[in-house]
Amino acid sequence: MEDLSHSEENYLKAIYNTTQGEIETVSTNELADKMNTKASSITDMVKKLSDKKLVKYKKYKGCSLTPEGEKSALKVIRKHRLWEVFLVDKLGFGWDEVHVIAEQLEHIRSVKLTEKLDEFLEFPKYDPHGDPIPDRDGNLELRTKMVQLNELEVADVAVVIGVADGNPSFLQYLDQNKIQLGTELKVLDLFDFDESVRIGMGERELNLSKTAASKICVERLEK
Repeated sequence: MEDLSHSEENYLKAIYNTTQGEIETVSTNELADKMNTKASSITDMVKKLSDKKLVKYKKYKGCSLTPEGEKSALKVIRKHRLWEVFLVDKLGFGWDEVHVIAEQLEHIRSVKLTEKLDEFLEFPKYDPHGDPIPDRDGNLELRTKMVQLNELEVADVAVVIGVADGNPSFLQYLDQNKIQLGTELKVLDLFDFDESVRIGMGERELNLSKTAASKICVERLEK
């Protein structure tokens, strides 16, 4: 496969991220919103990627990645998430600061550098936000027991293993409330009125809105 431009890599990554789970295709309008650009520009790029056999595109139905396109997207995602680990663990950046920097570093082409970085970091499985890091073959170690905090029941105990929103303001909100990966918490109450959740963390208690609780990913611990 010929070298792809930064823009092409960004599109492949966006399509991959949007078509996970039950969503198999993404429309040009959805992709335009995600990429913050015009639908006409999306169509032009998608057709270009389709010509390179990286995207399957049907007019009025949307697009999805081919196996080769998914492979290329995972290479970019692998570099992005490894750089995020490096920035947080080795350079002391906050988890709310690293996304934009990693967006720049993910386009470095050196395969040897990526493999050396992976080895230097001792082959991490997850990035600072709890997202799985693809290995050199594109395999992901998915978390099968991960649920959203607001899916728990009263008296459930869980540990935070990820976030469903990487927006810096949300991550800063978690920092302010001393919630991070590895934080153990207990559900103290669920409120029907606004679907908020009251949690306990050691001696501290905190009320979380439905929005916040739905963006905190946890693994339930055995009682």
